[in-house]
Amino acid sequence: MLRKYLKKAIYVSILVVPLLMILFHPQSLRPTFLLDATVRPVQWFEAPLFELKKLFYFRETYDEYLRLKKQVEALKARLVYLQEAVEENKRYATITEFRRTQNYTSMVAKVIGRDPSNWNASLIIDHGQKDGLKVGMPVVSPLGVVGRIFETGNHTAKVILLLDPNFSVAALVGRSRESGLVTGSLQGLCRLEYLTDKADVKVGDRVITSSLSSVFPEGILIGEVTDVQASINSRTVECLVEPAVDLSQVEEVIVIKK
Repeated sequence: MLRKYLKKAIYVSILVVPLLMILFHPQSLRPTFLLDATVRPVQWFEAPLFELKKLFYFRETYDEYLRLKKQVEALKARLVYLQEAVEENKRYATITEFRRTQNYTSMVAKVIGRDPSNWNASLIIDHGQKDGLKVGMPVVSPLGVVGRIFETGNHTAKVILLLDPNFSVAALVGRSRESGLVTGSLQGLCRLEYLTDKADVKVGDRVITSSLSSVFPEGILIGEVTDVQASINSRTVECLVEPAVDLSQVEEVIVIKK
């Protein structure tokens, strides 16, 4: 008898419980709720299978990773090469335009070496005697004075730079036309010397090559005055000049052959 009542109770609960859920909690029977209730057990079952799949395909995935990594490295190297080519083309375009505006014969040379112990004193270029270069020829860039040829080989030449103490060039203050001599110092600045104590020179004045120079054409920029100092021992003024060209970063130069 008890068994009979138990069955009836189960049947009634099967019918009554859903009815009560519909009446008091209708949101529980929404499609999204039913879908979630179905999907979650499937996800629980798939999770360990997915981990096993990753382990099973690890070697294949790792090999593919190595292959793609090599491709990326090759593409990065190619990108660097192309960027360098673009920058070099820009520099040569600037040099070509500069040479077009000058009325003297010149030659473009590439910097191929420097003295590590004296970085801003000299450099080596890839042209020499076979190309018509001679000791003393001026070397410039579109930005200004670089130096002059100091030694020559058949296919290379050594250039003494503007900052070397052995370098000197007759110079002119562009604004006031005061004349003097620019020499190197290896301190990152040049000196403009032999100016009288009444010379009209100010910080910011541009210094250019003078027509008195026996080597450089007139009017090539040397640098800018950064300090004006009165000499203690004589009635003269000495100026510090910052070179217009960053000599540590020069990659191509122009040799003036006149």
